[in-house]
Amino acid sequence: MTRTATRSPAPTTAVRQVQAPPPAGGRRRRRLLDQARAYAFLIGGLICFALFSWYPAIRAVVISFQKYTPGSSPEWVGTDNFTQVWHDPEFTAAWRNTLVFTLLALLVGFAIPFVLALVLNELRHWKAFFRIVVYLPVMIPPVVTALLWKWFYDPGAGLANETLRFLHLPTSNWSNGTDTALISLVIVATWANMGGTVLIYLAALQSIPGDLYEAAELDGASLLQRVRYVTIPQTRFVILMLMLLQIIATMQVFTEPFVITGGGPENATVTVLYLIYKYAFLYNDFGGACALSVMLLVLLGVFSAAYLRLTRSGEDDL
Repeated sequence: MTRTATRSPAPTTAVRQVQAPPPAGGRRRRRLLDQARAYAFLIGGLICFALFSWYPAIRAVVISFQKYTPGSSPEWVGTDNFTQVWHDPEFTAAWRNTLVFTLLALLVGFAIPFVLALVLNELRHWKAFFRIVVYLPVMIPPVVTALLWKWFYDPGAGLANETLRFLHLPTSNWSNGTDTALISLVIVATWANMGGTVLIYLAALQSIPGDLYEAAELDGASLLQRVRYVTIPQTRFVILMLMLLQIIATMQVFTEPFVITGGGPENATVTVLYLIYKYAFLYNDFGGACALSVMLLVLLGVFSAAYLRLTRSGEDDL
């Protein structure tokens, strides 16, 4: 029996096809298409800003120089609207209450989120749970929050005074007292809005290199010294930016005085935005409302420009 030897086929080397680069015209066409798509998205955003932000602002400036009521043709009155609101007895009270509210919000509502962020950053367990607890008030609608605190501040059966009675402590009028109404609203605004600020601070704290804290501990720095010489300088930009945003937001406070106190008692909680609401929807004077809006816009614009200028020059000096 003859055995025939079979030869295995010789290995073949795969030849890799090298694709030729696209012609220059194709690359240029693809680049133009990418730019066209980018500009299409940009134009869509600009249209939204123009319709819902820029046009209303420009329209408000125009109406501030007109006598305007719905259903009638506007009449140009020059600066009469500004003169009218300037001599309004509530004008001074509204600006005073707004400025005091802003200062109290900075004293109470600016330090608490930073301290809470420091505490959350040091936790080793249950971090996610406490972050949700801190952020939970932000997810509650502002009107619901105001109604909840209105019941809490009720001088009769409110939870605040009931707690004080249980502890045998003197009760308070809270939002119904001329001396305590504004600080009561500051507490509400702080509780309702600090969750987002805490998370921003926490993200800034977690971006600080741990080597800085280790070096500070080796040098014998205490906890307060580490916060002062490591934490605050490393988060300085975030602190300054959040301070600017908080000042702008608190200068436009409206929901708390509208729902909880109605501007009272005795105009103790009338703010600029609440006065704008009264001019527009109670007095039916849209010219006066727009005049107050323009005043607030100019004040916040000048303040923001000066604040950014000062903080920028301070960073350059460091």
